Formats: sequence, structure tokens, C-alpha cells
Amino acid sequence: MGLKNETKTGYNTKTFYEEYVEGMNTRQLGREFQSDSDRLKRLYEEVVKQKNPRVASEDLSFSQRTLSLLSALTKRLNPVRRLVFGVSIVTFISHYLFSLVGLSGLIFHPVLLPVSFLGMLLILMIELLEKSDVQKELDFARDIQLSLLPPSSAVFDGLEINSFAATALEVGGDYVDIIHTDNGTYIIIADVSGKGMSAALYMVRIQALVHLLINKLHPGPKDLFLELNNYIKSNKRDKTFITGCAAFFPKGENYFTFARAGHNNPIVYNKEKDSTFKINTTGFALGMTSTPALKKNMKESRFKFEKGDSLLFYTDGLVEARNNRNEEYGFERLEGLFSIYGSLHSKTITKKIQSSVESFLGEEKPLDDITFTTIHKSS
Repeated sequence: MGLKNETKTGYNTKTFYEEYVEGMNTRQLGREFQSDSDRLKRLYEEVVKQKNPRVASEDLSFSQRTLSLLSALTKRLNPVRRLVFGVSIVTFISHYLFSLVGLSGLIFHPVLLPVSFLGMLLILMIELLEKSDVQKELDFARDIQLSLLPPSSAVFDGLEINSFAATALEVGGDYVDIIHTDNGTYIIIADVSGKGMSAALYMVRIQALVHLLINKLHPGPKDLFLELNNYIKSNKRDKTFITGCAAFFPKGENYFTFARAGHNNPIVYNKEKDSTFKINTTGFALGMTSTPALKKNMKESRFKFEKGDSLLFYTDGLVEARNNRNEEYGFERLEGLFSIYGSLHSKTITKKIQSSVESFLGEEKPLDDITFTTIHKSS
């Protein structure tokens, strides 16, 4: 990996060139070209189906498909930009039509092509500026979301807790939290359906509600999930669902209580037996069913947690991460790694998992948020 000199230097042609071609390697260009092509393909399929709901796409003429796609693209422009775009297209076509019919001698013919080019360039520049403003807003939202996450390392009542979070987009829907009370420590991890801004906003709402419920009611993990399910199901138009795990470590005790809402199975390392096992308690995802049905299905369990033991919470983005050979990181790989390093301090375990995932992914970017938390009993 090359090192970038970030000290201030004069701005010249070479600097401009280096900035312009930054990231333009064959692998990156291929990946981004594929991503843009897939986005256009999805837009094309959605538009053709939406504009012609009663006709199979293969039965449509080329002109119908083209006009449907062009209509969808231009509707994404505001009226002024749509007008400039239309004028640019008309002047571009007029330039060649006049040339074909022998009217290239007209006084305004030479300016048609430059006008068309400048119109398109103007739209492009304005769209880029607007995208830059949106990106600034997303970066700001990301900073806010990151500020709401717990510290990467925390120690409460002999529990070493270390967390890692990486979003696939600017913001994400994974939620991890550590809430310490006079009675003990709550650790929650959850995954909101979807990705991006909508999932991130919903995650913030859930986090606020979790803190309110714990500070007011001091519920057990199951009761906490039941209250959250009441909130989600209270809005009939809300189609969001959330998977999650919650553990409560009572102060001064060598056990924790646990409930799981359709989430990935946590892994426990038992130092006495020098082995691992996954927690496989029952429980539907929040928002999937009514609260009475969830209460009947969800089980709250108690597990021993003594000195030297460790617990791993994680979201599906970790085990479902894929490398450039389309291989999945997988639960077995994660459990094997945890069985080797589970007796170590939580920070060390987290670093080992992080290094393993980074090595596995190589140059590939994760397609989903990756979040995990390790808890180690040190005393």
C-alpha cells in the first residue's frame, strides 16, 4: 500500500493530474463500472415495467423502451434543468439535420453544437454540486450516528467490552449499545431491515427508546424486546422489522440473562471447558408478529459467565461478508477464530476478528454493515 504525503505542497498541473486520476486503477474502474451498469439496469427494468404495466418488456419496441427510460431520467431533473436538457438535445439534433439537408450555411448553424455542449456541461456541473452538498449532509449524519455509538472499549464490574462497527454506506442500520445502571450492565446489538439513511434514522429512534425503557423500567432482555415490539407494531403502516440480541449482566453476579429476537446466534467461550457454544434461544424478529405471539415464542435464558469466559455478539454483515471469489466468511470461520482467542482480553479478540475479516475481504468492500461486540469476564 502506498503512503500519501499529506503535508502542504504547491498546487500545479502535476498535482491536478494526480488528483484527477486518483483511484483509477483497473480493478476499481471495473467495479464501479459494474456498479453503475447494474444501477442503470435496475432503473431500466423498473421504468419499463412501471410505464407499461400490461405489456411484457420483450414485446415493447426499441423506441418505447428508450422513451420510457428517457422520461424517467429527465423527471429526476427539476423543471429548469429539464428545459436546458431539452434545448440541448434539440440543438444537438438540429445541428446534424441541417448538415444533412444542406443548410449548414445558415448563420446560426455553427453555434448549435457549442450551445448543446454548454447546456449539457452546465447540467452536469450543477448536478455534481448538488451531489456534493448531499454528500456533506450524509457525512454530517454519519458523524452524528457515530457519536451515538458506545465507546469502542469499556469496563464495568469486571466486564471488558470492546465494539467494532463499519457501515457499508455512509450511514447504516446496525445498532450496538452498552447501558450501565446501578443494577448491572445491558448490552444490546440489533440490525434494522434495510440500509442507508432510512435504516439509520430508525436505528436512532430505537436507541432513544431503549435508553428510555431501561432507565425507567429496568426490564429484563425479554421485557425490553416486548416493549420495543409494542412500539414498532403501534404504527400499522410501519413495515420495518428488527433483529436483535440483549443481555443483562447483574452487578456482582457470575451469570447473564439473555433474549434473542431472530438475530444471529451469539457465541460463548467457556474457559473451564476451553470450548465454545452458540446461544440458540427462540424469538421472532421485532415487528414480525404481535406482542402476545412474541411473548409466547420468545425465551429468556440464564447463562453462567465466570472469570475467563467471553461472549460475542455480531450482525449478519460479519458472517455474510464475501471476498472477490464470492466466498462467504461464514459462521464456522468465526466460531473457529473465537475458540482460539476467546480466553484473551476483549480488545485482543476484537482485533483478531477485525484482522481476519480484512484479510478475507482483501480489496472487496463489504456489501452490508459489519458490527460486533466482545465481552470478556476479567474478574
